Amino acid sequence: MNAALYTLRHLLAILLLPFMVVFVIPRWLLSAWAAIDTRWGGGMARMLARPLGGLLFLCGFALFVWCVSLFARVGRGTLAPWDPTRRLVVLGPYQHVRNPMISGVSMMLAGEALLFGSRVLAEWMTCFVAFNHVYFLLVEEPGLVHRFGGDYQRYKSAVPRWLPRLTPWTGV
Repeated sequence: MNAALYTLRHLLAILLLPFMVVFVIPRWLLSAWAAIDTRWGGGMARMLARPLGGLLFLCGFALFVWCVSLFARVGRGTLAPWDPTRRLVVLGPYQHVRNPMISGVSMMLAGEALLFGSRVLAEWMTCFVAFNHVYFLLVEEPGLVHRFGGDYQRYKSAVPRWLPRLTPWTGV
């Protein structure tokens, strides 16, 4: 496949999915709900929460970038459901948890909620996590079973969906 087209596929998937979730929707929520949303005042809470939020955002971003890189290099696909990986990715963070990319995006959302002191952004993160949990149960996991069969079944039985296992799984 043409390198420019391959890069365009990844950029399109990132712009349409995580960029909307982490940047566009939070900015809209912050402006639309500004009158009733909580914001940090001064004091100790702000001094602790803002740096923690920034650190959480950066860690989530690093995890997200690592996962996208693995999808491209190992899986030969993108994060988008319409252009999925062609190979099962079970390396790096995927050895510890089945959905580290969603964990990374959730960490970025939690970081934003702390950074801005926003109850509305915390609620958006909760909705994002709940939606993805339902989506993974009803759509993503059955699709992975269909595409990867027994390899995914073994992986699914050994690696938790959301809470990471301490030791890496090396099974497939």
